[in-house]
Amino acid sequence: MKRRGIVFIPGTIQLTAKDILYRLRASKAKCIVASEEVAPAVESIALECPDLKTKLLVSPQSQNGWLSFQELFQFASEEHSCVETGSQEPMTIYFTSGTTGSPKMTQHSQSSLGIGLTLCRRYWLDLKSSDIIWNMSDTGWVKATISVFSSWLHGACVFVHQMAQFDTDIFLDTLTAYPIKTLCSPPTVYRMLVRKDLKRYKFKSLRHCLTGGEPLNPEVLEQWRAQTGLELYEGYGQMEVGIICANRKGQEIKPGSMGKAMLPCDVQIIDENGNVLPPGKEGEIALRLKSTRPFCFFSEYVDNPQKTAATIRGDFYVTGDRGVMDSDGYFRFVGRADDVIISSGYCIGPFEVESALIEHPAVVESAVVSSPDQIRREVVKAFVFLAAPFKSYNPEKLTLELQDHVKKSTAPYKYPRKASTLPKS
Repeated sequence: MKRRGIVFIPGTIQLTAKDILYRLRASKAKCIVASEEVAPAVESIALECPDLKTKLLVSPQSQNGWLSFQELFQFASEEHSCVETGSQEPMTIYFTSGTTGSPKMTQHSQSSLGIGLTLCRRYWLDLKSSDIIWNMSDTGWVKATISVFSSWLHGACVFVHQMAQFDTDIFLDTLTAYPIKTLCSPPTVYRMLVRKDLKRYKFKSLRHCLTGGEPLNPEVLEQWRAQTGLELYEGYGQMEVGIICANRKGQEIKPGSMGKAMLPCDVQIIDENGNVLPPGKEGEIALRLKSTRPFCFFSEYVDNPQKTAATIRGDFYVTGDRGVMDSDGYFRFVGRADDVIISSGYCIGPFEVESALIEHPAVVESAVVSSPDQIRREVVKAFVFLAAPFKSYNPEKLTLELQDHVKKSTAPYKYPRKASTLPKS
């Protein structure tokens, strides 16, 4: 992308036609790259996207109206002239969920993402050029970008294994069979793995295990260490900044902590007025922007100056997360300052789910909240007021119908796993 001067927008394969339509219209993207699984959803909304000129299919099968990546690659020329791009020119845009409204377009420049990737590889991934890394993060999220591009920049190999649905047995067999040295997975994966008898498996090559995307339970860290003899190095970051805090190789790991601030970030805990709080006091996790703005910092929320300005409080960028810093500089995550739900590493805006539910004729009103979960840490729970004709419906059957509706209306990972109907007063 950098060689061509193209701004790319990663997206999860779970996006529905409605999600894709919103992203294409908001970004005014001229080209979409998709696999055969996503192509039908793109086809259903393509005519509603006047800026979309090119559709590129990355699958063995060809399809009318789509360019074939395989065919184009066969005739690609070895000669290529790189486009000269400035350090502050756009490189990528991520759509990130918020408490209210539609997902925001978080834009990174050539330098903010590029240099940030180099630091992440050095200080958190601890990669050598001979290493093979397996990152389980969805490619729609910045953590996947960090692992993949950081690895390539250093000459390391990226291992990919496509599973339609996560299966612990397949996962463990794969980790045993291939010389994977570095593993990066959300805490949800490790929670599932420690329930197995891991001592039956021999991970001959594995030497470095990373986790992020949601808080890591101290007991999972202890169980993983006891069964495998390996540490779990937690990292904390955001679409807007990349990795903010991390437990680094060779650094003492404090259970329940997400580590210390990562260069070049000056991370502090602040109050509602932007004042720095002392160790042990809970407040909002923030990054100092003055007098030096971190070069890994995002450029803006595209076409949304109000949201961009709202992230600044005094001399700080406010992450929207609450935490505590101890006297040794270790940070502990407390929770979101807003209502964003973090489930299995996915950030889910309640508004998006509420909007999907209200589209169903059975729902008059809805409210979506976070609910604790042993495996996913938290899941989406929906409270709905039913329209009169649906109050006599079988509740279990209607719940399944509403869940299926949300899966089809928005990305499947956002559907409410718990539900409750309330009487309308």
